[in-house]
Amino acid sequence: MARIYWTCRQLDNIGGHEVGRALLKELYGTHVGGQLPPIAVTELGKPYLEGSDWHFSISHTRHYAFCVLCDCPVGLDAEELNRQVSPLLADKVLSPGERAQYDAASDKNRALLTFWVLKEADGKRTGRGIGFHPNHTDFMLTDQRVFVHSDCLVAIVY
Repeated sequence: MARIYWTCRQLDNIGGHEVGRALLKELYGTHVGGQLPPIAVTELGKPYLEGSDWHFSISHTRHYAFCVLCDCPVGLDAEELNRQVSPLLADKVLSPGERAQYDAASDKNRALLTFWVLKEADGKRTGRGIGFHPNHTDFMLTDQRVFVHSDCLVAIVY
């Protein structure tokens, strides 16, 4: 079973990137111990902790920053529930199975946000990003890796 730790903080006029890094430092110190290793980046741009078996992912919205720390590859994405997404995005990013679920959903915006956070989190987990496979996934709207926290839809994929 994976060891996974996550946290969230309201931004309060501080940049999401800065808060996300602070959250990572706190999680690492609390759950692993010691000083946070240097952060390096793979050829594809995925950040990782140099010399550590721990993995992390950070996401932020306009009002919140989220961070996850895990002992296996992990990706996290968050979107505020009140964010309105263009329905045209569905044509670009949904696979046929996801599109069928989207078309049947009563709340199209929530459905699209759900698929979006799953795709982003999975892209962060693999290090390939969402551009690699936006409509080649087969996620479900009932995926238990998606939850609501602080008025945000959050996905943690590991």
